[in-house]
Amino acid sequence: MWDNHQALDLLANTLFVLVALMVAYTASQRALSLPVLPVKALSVNGSSDGSGKLKHVTREQIESAVHSEYIGSFLTLDLNTMRQAFGKLPWVRVASVRRHWPQSLEVTLEEHVALARWGSDALVNTHGETFNAASDEVLPVFDGPTGSSHDMVRQYAVFTELLRPLQQRIEQMNLSPRRAWRVHLDNGTVLELGREQMESRMARYVLAHDHSIARLNRQLSYVDLRYPNGFAVR
Repeated sequence: MWDNHQALDLLANTLFVLVALMVAYTASQRALSLPVLPVKALSVNGSSDGSGKLKHVTREQIESAVHSEYIGSFLTLDLNTMRQAFGKLPWVRVASVRRHWPQSLEVTLEEHVALARWGSDALVNTHGETFNAASDEVLPVFDGPTGSSHDMVRQYAVFTELLRPLQQRIEQMNLSPRRAWRVHLDNGTVLELGREQMESRMARYVLAHDHSIARLNRQLSYVDLRYPNGFAVR
C-alpha cells in the first residue's frame, strides 16, 4: 500500500478533509456560543381575559425568567428550557417562546383564570385545573377529593345557571368522598343535594323558593333536598 502513490494521496486528502471538517465544526460551535448575537428585544403577548394585557404576571418576573435561563446567544438559546422557566411562574398556565430575526424573542403567555379557591391553599381555574398563587379576589370555595376539581367546575356552572332566577350565588361547594354534594349560598342557606339527581333537586329548590320557601317569612339555614318528592328545612 505504501508504494501505491494514488492510495497514499487519497488517504492524505481524506484525512485533510476530516481534520478541516472537525476544525470548522469546533469553530462554529465556539462562535455560536459567543454572545455575537445577543437578544436585544423582548416582546410579550397574552392575557387571561382577551384584552391582550397580562393581569398577574409582571414584566419583572418575565425578565427574571429570561435572565435565569439566558445561556449562549440568540441562535443557541434553549427555547424549551426558557418555556419551562415561564411555566413555573405562579399565574402562567401555558407559555410559548419564539425567535424573531434578527435578535428578538417573542413570549406568549396564557394566564390562569381563577374560578374558585381549592381548599385553603390553592386555586382552581376555569378549566378545572388546580394551581398555587396568591390572590385577594373574593371567590367561592371548593372542597372535594383529590382529582375532583374538573367535576366540581362543571357542576358549579350548572348550579350557578339554575340559581340565576333567584339571584343567589354559591359561596362554597363541598363534594364528599362518597360523592355527595352540599352547596352554601350567599344568603346563608345550605343546600343538601346528595349523590344523585343533583340538578333536578336544585331545580326543585328554585321552583319551590317563590311558591313555598319564601312564604315561610324567615331565613332558612338548611334545606335537605334528598327526599323523593319534597324537602326538609330548618
